[in-house]
Formats: sequence, C-alpha cells, structure tokens
Amino acid sequence: MAVIEVIQGDITAVDVDVIVNAANSALAGGGGVDGAIHRAAGPGLHEACMKIAAEKRKAGASFSEPCPTGEAVLTGAFNLRCKGIIHTAGPVWHGRGESGLLASCYRNSLLLAEQSGFASIAFPNISTGVYGYPKDLAADVAVKTVRETLPDCPGIKRVLFVCFDRENYGLYQTRLS
Repeated sequence: MAVIEVIQGDITAVDVDVIVNAANSALAGGGGVDGAIHRAAGPGLHEACMKIAAEKRKAGASFSEPCPTGEAVLTGAFNLRCKGIIHTAGPVWHGRGESGLLASCYRNSLLLAEQSGFASIAFPNISTGVYGYPKDLAADVAVKTVRETLPDCPGIKRVLFVCFDRENYGLYQTRLS
C-alpha cells in the first residue's frame, strides 16, 4: 500500500514522478496552482495543452471543454523536475452535489498515473481557490477518494498532498492522522 503524506509548500518543487494540475476545462492556463505550474514548466506546457485541446475537439469535445470537469489528461513536465503533469478540472462550488465531480478528479488522476507507470504523485488542493470549494469538505473528499482508489493502483507507492496555505495543511494533517 502507498504512503500518503502532506506537506506545505510549492507543488512545482516537489520530488515525485508526476504532479497534478488543478486546471481549467479549456486547458488554457490560468491563476493559482494552474498559473504557477504553467509559469514553472515554461511555454512548452501551454503548447502541449493546446495540442490536446485541438485533438479532443476533433474527437467531438466542445470548444470550451476539452477536459471536462472530473476528467484527467497527461502532458510532459517540460522545465519541471517531475516526469509528467496530470491536468484535471475541478468543479466550481455551488453546494449542489459537486463532491462526485471532485472525487472523479482524484480518482481519474490516480488511475492515469497508474496506467502511465508513475510510482509517486503530488496533488494540490483542487477547487479550493477561485472555484470556491470549502476547504474542509474538499479535504474530506480528497483523502477519502485517494484511500478508496489506491487498491486499484498497486504501482503507486507514494501520494503527496501539497498544501500552499497553512489552513489546508492543517486540514489534511488532521484527516491523515
């Protein structure tokens, strides 16, 4: 079984095989974690995301949502130390059943990491920034979903929750103890 850890820090600087980007559904880059990852990875990441978006549109995806909420796609890591970046679009909080979509972000990211042969993965706090998901509820969903999904991912040996702020760090510490 994998080791699950939490740290407070910068997800672009952690030592894991793959990091998860809290992307937007257009894969266009943005603010928060998404912006930080795009800046650190360099312009090649934007080009790779736009290529995926174009391929998804050819396959029938809408122009604005080549990565629908809850789904996950993989790109290279470009200037980052990890081997890859998994992009997943979290839900915007409305208080009407978004937990299933948020759980899909974590589940699909883990399954994609497993399928791609990665042994370690780092998650940010998906949807808790501008998307407004309450941090305590998001931490519950994240930890529960990761624990439930790991038995289906025997190749993953380490899961790291990387919290940018002290509040999220405390919430994850409590849930993992």
